[in-house]
Amino acid sequence: MLFLQQLINGLSVGSIYALIALGYTMVYGIIKLINFAHGEIMMAGAYIAFLLAVNTNLPFVFVLVIAMVLSAVIGVVVEIIAYRPLRKAPRISVLITAIGVSFFLQNLALVLFKADPKIMPELINKSPITIGPLQVGTVTLTTLFLSIIFMIALDLFVKRTKPGKAMRAVSEDKEASILMGINVNRTISMTFAIGSALGALGGVLYAVMYTQVFPTLGVLPGLKAFVAAVFGGIGLIPGAVLGGFVIGMIETFTKAYLSTQWSDAIVFGLLIIVLLVKPTGILGKNQKEKV
Repeated sequence: MLFLQQLINGLSVGSIYALIALGYTMVYGIIKLINFAHGEIMMAGAYIAFLLAVNTNLPFVFVLVIAMVLSAVIGVVVEIIAYRPLRKAPRISVLITAIGVSFFLQNLALVLFKADPKIMPELINKSPITIGPLQVGTVTLTTLFLSIIFMIALDLFVKRTKPGKAMRAVSEDKEASILMGINVNRTISMTFAIGSALGALGGVLYAVMYTQVFPTLGVLPGLKAFVAAVFGGIGLIPGAVLGGFVIGMIETFTKAYLSTQWSDAIVFGLLIIVLLVKPTGILGKNQKEKV
């Protein structure tokens, strides 16, 4: 009974990590950048949802869509202003810039909203649903359902649509893509937009699940999502999904059967083990770089 309950909880938390990890892995796959500001995009989405929930009577679906759209705009603006001018710079320069953008967005939220946590209104009815011997919260089911729907939609978009194929082409060979007439800048911006929208979706669901919004909201989930992306194979969409669910399950079962104090240590310890044993991740493949 407890095992099944924790299994469902683990899938729910893991689906949020998977959504956030998709943003990391999509950006890395196309421009080889670890966007450490991605957790702050998640935080921005949560704050946008909070403001809409407090100041309007919009249904949850509209709040979610607006938060995702505005977060996508923020992601594109960050890419154009902070990352595009450094496209040909050394990777360490871009990495430092990403960390700088992360701190900038955190402190901007601190100035705008202050440090005290804001209580997220009840956007989803939290009455439990009984499934046989189990009682599952509507927030848990909604989180799992929305996450799976958007993951499937992303997979279909990347594999079946022309913009999705352009993203795959730029990821494989940027120079050849230019010769084939693909607008690389527009494709990269679209990747940031989609990744940021998914990050915002994860942020809203995370804030609804834990009922709080604060300036450093995206730090720990963002780091865990990064661990998930590396665990599954960064740059690979299936790897991000696999990693997200695995990290969510490990965290949930650790809290249930061992200790809440050990859950984060075990998750980050797992990252070290994976990097030592298989640096490219579970689904990653070793690739030789041309010199």
